Amino acid sequence: MNPEQARAEESRAMERVVAATRQVQTAFAGLQSQFPPAGDGRPSQIALQTFDAALQELEDAQGAFDEMLGDLLDGER
Repeated sequence: MNPEQARAEESRAMERVVAATRQVQTAFAGLQSQFPPAGDGRPSQIALQTFDAALQELEDAQGAFDEMLGDLLDGER
């Protein structure tokens, strides 16, 4: 992999973290809307699953980025 390809891969990894963070924010807002004053305090299963999936994607994205950053710091990239 040449340096340009490596930088593009690093950019994609960072963009994945940003997108996952936005997904968590959106899912949280949807979940929060189901609690008072707007909701009845009983979140739907789909809202909980959406939030859980968004958190998982963020964790996966951060893990991949951390691995790439570790390789960079170790001089392997």
